Amino acid sequence: MAALQDLEDWIADSNTALNISLVSPTPSGLQLISTFNPSFTYPIFGEDEKIFGYKDLKINLRYRANDMRPHVQTSYSSKFTPIGETEPMDVMGMLKEDAQLPDIAFGKAADFESNSQKLGDDWQPPGEFHASFEGTDGTYEIWRGTLADPAIKQLNNRVQLLVPLLIEGGSFIGQTPDSTSSETEMPDADRWTLFLLYRKQPSSPDPKKSSFVFVGYSTVYRFFYFQPPPTPPGSPKPNHEWELPQGDMDLAQLPCRTRLSQFLILPPFQGSGHGARLYKSIFEHYHKHAQTHEFTVENPNEAFDELRDACDLKFLRTVPEFAALRLNPDVKVGKTGLIPQLIRGGEDLEAIRAKTKIAPRQFARVLEMHIMSQLPDSVRPRIDPDENVPSKTAADRHLERLWQLLVKQRLYRHNRDILAQIEPSERIQKLGETLLGVELEYARLLAAHGASSASAATAKRKLDDDAESTSSKRTRVDE
Repeated sequence: MAALQDLEDWIADSNTALNISLVSPTPSGLQLISTFNPSFTYPIFGEDEKIFGYKDLKINLRYRANDMRPHVQTSYSSKFTPIGETEPMDVMGMLKEDAQLPDIAFGKAADFESNSQKLGDDWQPPGEFHASFEGTDGTYEIWRGTLADPAIKQLNNRVQLLVPLLIEGGSFIGQTPDSTSSETEMPDADRWTLFLLYRKQPSSPDPKKSSFVFVGYSTVYRFFYFQPPPTPPGSPKPNHEWELPQGDMDLAQLPCRTRLSQFLILPPFQGSGHGARLYKSIFEHYHKHAQTHEFTVENPNEAFDELRDACDLKFLRTVPEFAALRLNPDVKVGKTGLIPQLIRGGEDLEAIRAKTKIAPRQFARVLEMHIMSQLPDSVRPRIDPDENVPSKTAADRHLERLWQLLVKQRLYRHNRDILAQIEPSERIQKLGETLLGVELEYARLLAAHGASSASAATAKRKLDDDAESTSSKRTRVDE
């Protein structure tokens, strides 16, 4: 037991041992801007997230705050002496192999510091200026560029490690599974667009100049969007001839489905509205982008889902056709037979969705939130079940049932294959249980971001503060 205890003394928690910091050059040396620990290190150090072989182990990963040039170094008070096959883990070797950091990250600390001192105040982010907004602590700018730009590609190679460190299930983009290079391998680099968020502040040596601090970024990919031919097909025009285009074809001019792939706000800058503003700016850009027919998000986690839901709900309520949608109280629903159109004006839903470019399932969910916010107080789902509410009338109960049927229709379509394998009685029970979860989720979001459509114009929404962590690769399976 004593020997086992001795071995445990040499084990460090990799999430605690790894420290990430942003530093900025000043005339007196590098100034620490912020520091934080990763949420996950299993992509580098294994599922247990433990490092064996050192006492007082510290892994310091420093990023130069503007161009995000990295430097990593380790320190420890003692290193385990190998006994047979039991030997210390090769920390630097694992970082070189699995962290996908560029080679420059493993240079001498003195070189990193001296090079930082030489970096002038004339530096500006790569790509082109996209947008700006004012925060409580200064001006923030969003810059945009594709991975076909060498400067954008270099920055992506430097920051991509932060994705798996801060996003559960996060992965690198543009690399084959067997690749050992930190360089992105992208024949379709021009389809990847990076949106880079920076805080712009006066330079400490010269307040008349500006310095930049990296806050976060998002990656977006454009897929070809297949447009089904009209039914029935249109008549050919007389004397209509068509030829293949000559020379290189600009794929950027083809219709596309735009997918937000990664979304990251660094921990020191979360909770201040930056994530919502970045998402809003990206969405608005592609909503105006003529070639984009649909905007979607790749496997968001719950925190990003909330941010996205709140932003999409706020946007859709500015669309007159969407804001006018209501349950149709005149609808009569029998115990059997087909369910009629539950929403007044529902025949235009697909046209509204296509106009807003929001993906079908996301549009349906946000529509459900919007409709739920219109329910009478007596039947609108709430977070607190003990809250005093007015008595239910027959009309209130009817609207409640219509809304529940609206949600259950989507839930059934989404889980059709699973539900088809169980008995009808159990199927009804499962739908009811899932509906309760949806009601609680929507009630929580509406409570945080504006309780009802009636108060939507004046209620101050907390769009920006709560749901800013990161997107992840976990899909929703039941809602």
